[in-house]
Amino acid sequence: MTRKLAYLGPVGTFTESALRKMPASAGAELIAAQSVGAALDMVRDGEVAGALVPIENSVEGSVAATLDELTHGEVLEIVDEIAIPVEFGLLVRPGTTMSDIKRVATHPHAHAQCLEWLRVNLPGVHVLPAMSTAAAAAELAAGANYDAAICSTAAAAHYKLEVLQEGIGDSDAAWTRFVLARKPGHTQPSSGNDKTTLALFIHNDHPGALLEILTEFAKHNVNLTRIESRPTKKQLGDYIFSIDCEGHIDDEHVGEALKGVRRICADVKFLGSYPRHNGGMTTQSAQTFSDEKVDVQEWLTQLRQRAIN
Repeated sequence: MTRKLAYLGPVGTFTESALRKMPASAGAELIAAQSVGAALDMVRDGEVAGALVPIENSVEGSVAATLDELTHGEVLEIVDEIAIPVEFGLLVRPGTTMSDIKRVATHPHAHAQCLEWLRVNLPGVHVLPAMSTAAAAAELAAGANYDAAICSTAAAAHYKLEVLQEGIGDSDAAWTRFVLARKPGHTQPSSGNDKTTLALFIHNDHPGALLEILTEFAKHNVNLTRIESRPTKKQLGDYIFSIDCEGHIDDEHVGEALKGVRRICADVKFLGSYPRHNGGMTTQSAQTFSDEKVDVQEWLTQLRQRAIN
C-alpha cells in the first residue's frame, strides 16, 4: 500500500514544495488539504500517515492555526521539521497589467511579507485573505473576483497564470519552518541535535508564573528557541505557553527540566522531539552592547516624562 502524506494545499503551496524536499515524501502519495486543521485531522482519522503544516515564519512569526490545532486537538506528535526560503511573485490572468490590479488575494502571512512592495507598487490595492497562497492562485484562475494573487511563482504553470512580477517580498531573508506531525509512537531516538515542542498549562495566572517555568529550564541548562503565549480558549486573559527547546525528551537534562515544569504546571502537553534542521537559516550573532554604565533612575525618569508628554 502506498503511504500517504497530507499537506496544506492546494497544489503549488510552499508547504507542498517543502514536503517534496523531505526524505519522508519519497515514494509517498501527497494529498492536498484545504486547511491546517483539515490536514491534521486526516492524520487523526487515519487517512494519512502524517501531515506537513507551517508553524513559524522568520518575518511574521508563528502560525497561530498550527499552534492551536496541535495544542487543543487530539494528540499528535511532531516527528520532523524543515525550513525553506520563501520568495513571492505576483500572478495574474493572461493579459492583466499592473494598472488593472485593484484587488489582490493571498494568505495573511504572505501579505505581511509584501507590505512595502504593495505600498510602493500598488498603493491603495485591496488585499483579500486566502486559506493559502496557492488557494489564492487557484481561485484567481477559476475566475474569482480579484485581479492578482501573491504566491509562489511555481504555481503559475499549474494554474495557467502569468508571473507579472517576481521577488516582491520585502525581505531577502524570509524563511518558513514546517513540521511533520504523526500519531503518537513515531518519535525517533535522540540524535544529539534535536528539538522538543511543548504546550504548558499553568495552574493560575500569578506574578512570577513564567519565571518559575523558565527557571526549571535554566537550572538544567536547556535552551529555549521559541516561547509565546496562546489563549486557552476558555476565558479572556487565560493563556498557555507554547515552547520549543533544544534537546530530546530522552536526554537526561531535558527530562529533569520537564519533571520540574510538570510539578508547577496544571498540565504539560508533549508535542514531539525531532531532529533539528535549521535549513539555510543562520543564527544571528549576539548583539553587543556598550560597556558604558547607564543611570537607570535617569533612564526611567525620561521614559515617564516621555509618556506624559
